[in-house]
Amino acid sequence: MTPVSDVVWSVGRLTRTDRWGALGTRGATVWFTGLSGSGKSTLAAAVEERLVAGGQSAYRLDGDNIRSGLNVDLDFSPEGREENVRRVAEVALLFADAGLIALAALISPYAQGRRRARALHEEAGVRFIEVYVATPVSVCAQRDPKGFYKRASEGEITSFTGLDHPYEPPTAPDLVVGHHLPLAEAVDRVLEALGSPPSL
Repeated sequence: MTPVSDVVWSVGRLTRTDRWGALGTRGATVWFTGLSGSGKSTLAAAVEERLVAGGQSAYRLDGDNIRSGLNVDLDFSPEGREENVRRVAEVALLFADAGLIALAALISPYAQGRRRARALHEEAGVRFIEVYVATPVSVCAQRDPKGFYKRASEGEITSFTGLDHPYEPPTAPDLVVGHHLPLAEAVDRVLEALGSPPSL
């Protein structure tokens, strides 16, 4: 493995200001966190659709999708979960730096991992908006869109977040979206938090 000390950041010919100025927009990351079945992916997909329809480049980084490719090598141990969050945060920052709105939708159960994701963006001077999709575990289990809660209750899945694995709710998110909120209104609130359309 190459020592980190032997890695030198390659500086391009365009600054972020140049890039964003040419695009007429500002990149940012919106981080959706919540239990499985809370509605993170549904909300992120609807926000993505609304942003793109309004002329803003956006891309959804869904937890399951990322684990199907980039993070296919990671398990669901605490270490695997934290590395999953770290990698997604790095990818989201690259997308945001390029001028897109990165929409990261993953459980990200640990407060420390989410703090690191925010700090990564803040150190780079890129906006980071944490959205807590606050759906109670009882409602998530009733929805159970992927059948995970049923399988977990039958012992087929272990270390399942919200049941036998902890989820640490955000204490100071930028936005809380309750499960009773209609999807269109939830999208409006995310875009308000983002300041959509993001512009220079």
